[in-house]
This record gives sequence, C-alpha cells and structure tokens, in this order.
Amino acid sequence: MIADRIRQARLAAGLTLGALGEKVGVSHTAIQKYEKGLLTPSSSQLLKLARACDVRTEYFFRTHSVELLEPEFRKTAAFGKTAQDALKIKVVELVEKRVELLGAFPELPLLVFAPPVGLPEHIQALDEIEALADQARNAWQLGMNPIGDLTDTLEGLGLLVIVVDEEHPGFSGLTAKARTDDGREFPIVAVSKRWPGDRQRFTLAHELGHLLLEGRLAVGLDEEKACDRFAGAFLAPRVAVHQLLGQQRHALEWQELYVLKHEFGLSMSGWLQRAKQCGVITDAAHLMMFKRFSAKGWRKNEPGNPLPQEHPRLFDQLVYRALAEQYISEAKAAELLGIPMMRFHKERQLESSDAVAHQ
Repeated sequence: MIADRIRQARLAAGLTLGALGEKVGVSHTAIQKYEKGLLTPSSSQLLKLARACDVRTEYFFRTHSVELLEPEFRKTAAFGKTAQDALKIKVVELVEKRVELLGAFPELPLLVFAPPVGLPEHIQALDEIEALADQARNAWQLGMNPIGDLTDTLEGLGLLVIVVDEEHPGFSGLTAKARTDDGREFPIVAVSKRWPGDRQRFTLAHELGHLLLEGRLAVGLDEEKACDRFAGAFLAPRVAVHQLLGQQRHALEWQELYVLKHEFGLSMSGWLQRAKQCGVITDAAHLMMFKRFSAKGWRKNEPGNPLPQEHPRLFDQLVYRALAEQYISEAKAAELLGIPMMRFHKERQLESSDAVAHQ
C-alpha cells in the first residue's frame, strides 16, 4: 500500500522519478524501488517524500482506497493525459479523506444522490431542457429564486463536491463515480480552485447536467451544448429572466448584467446568452452585444469584483461534528482538514480569520 501511495503522490505532484529523488536526496532508482515495494523508505525519508509531494505523512498509511469510474473531464485540449492522470489522483486523495471521515460515524450522515423522478425520458431539442431544469428545481424545492450557495445545495442532495487545487488553465471540471474498497459507489463532481465563483458555479451546474441528462438526449444533440443549456437554465430560470429583463428588449445595459451576475451567480456573458435563449433579445442583438463584450476584453476577465469562490463546507462541518462526538482525535481532524496542528487549534477556537471565513 505504501508503495502505491508513493507513486500516486509523485504523479499528483507532477514529479519524475529523478526530480523526486533529488528532493529526497536519493537516486531515481531508489524511488523506483520504493514504488515497486522492493525497498521500504525510512521514517525520515517518508517525511522528505511527504514534503516533496506536498502531502502529509499520514497519506502513505491511509487504509481506505477509492477508484474513479467513468471520469468525464470539462477541459481544453491542452489538458493532456498526463495532467488528467495527476488530477484524478488528487481527486481520489480528497475523496478518500471523505470516505475515512464517514467511516468514523456509527451511521453515515450523507444522503445518496438520485435524479428527481418524472424527468422527461427523451429530449429532442435544446429548448426542452428549460422545462427539465425547472422540474429539477421544483423537485428539490429550490423555487425559481437565485441559488445562494450552489455547493451547499448540491451536497445537501447527496452529491459529493470537490474543489481541487489545480493550476492548469485547461481544466474546469470533472464528473465521475467513486467506488470504495467495500463496493459502495457514489457520484462526485470536481471543479478547479483557480477559477472565480461564477465559472465554478457554471461548471458545477454543467456537471450536474451530465448526471441528469445521461441517456435522455436524442441522437444528434451535442451533450456538451445540452449541459451548457441546462447550466444556464438551472442557475437563471426562464421565468426569472423574463421577470428581470422583460419579455422583449432591443438592447441590454452592462450594469444590469453585472448586477444580475452577483445576484444569481451566473456570469455577465452567461446572462447575455440567457437573454438570447429566452427570446428577450434577437440573435442579431446578441451578436452585436457579444462583439462589444469581447472587444472590451471581458471574455477573459469580466469587470468589477469577481464572484466569491465556491467552498464545500459540509466536509469541514462533519470533521468538527466527529470531533465533538469524540469519533476522531484532534490529530485526525487536523490531518483530514490538511492543516498543521497549531493552525487547527487556532481555527477550532475561532482565533484566526481563516476560521471565521470558513464558517
């Protein structure tokens, strides 16, 4: 098990055998033997391996294992196979922490995600996704108002959300099933930590679309476009678009798109697209505004304050719940949260700004 963990940690850190050996102070052959189980590193070498790969030493001894099934990436072509494999290892490591945490409870406190019953079996056109998104919102009692905390909403539905520290600009999101060593399976969605909140939210909604639209799309419908349509409709329902923008408009003001972005957590370009999809503006008006939008350089960075990033809070809350019930120790809590003991003690007593911000 330690041998596999060393290899996984190295790949997740993007290090070659030689690069890791140089950081640890051993040859690349020694690292290779560690990974094949032919040589066991000493405790001091394990500590150096952990520091070099940016993991805690406890990672090498974790007994729970998770396999990612059917991973589907939301990415650009630049995010190649090597980067994908490293990202999957990062996601697995974070899911393993959650599995270990849940195993500490006498009864599992998390729900099991399931699509709402009664959704249309066949989607023949993209416009039909509007009604499906509305049905999902109604089934989950979300109404038609803005979803303030999308991550919290999805995790409340039993969907495991992972915000992964991935700096590669080619990665946005991932959907997969996680299978534990005891045979349990559950869906997960992962988004990149590097993006602002509106992009994270759209990616989460897009990945939710993959889960809900699976097996429902007619032949010829592009699944990525369908999931984009679902994401927009889920974050900004048609009824809200018409209520806030009107039934028909000749043009839109940038300021109103900016206000709506911060109210609904959908980007300005997303609102511009929703205005066209809902018939508020014509295709010609959308094209004209989109050209102006692009000319201002807003496709890369939209103006004003960025939307706050998504932060999964359920895991942190469950760590402290397990600690309060004495299911886990302080050391285990700090390990699961991935922070040093000194910082953990301060956050536990709300003595740091990070502790307050995480609540």
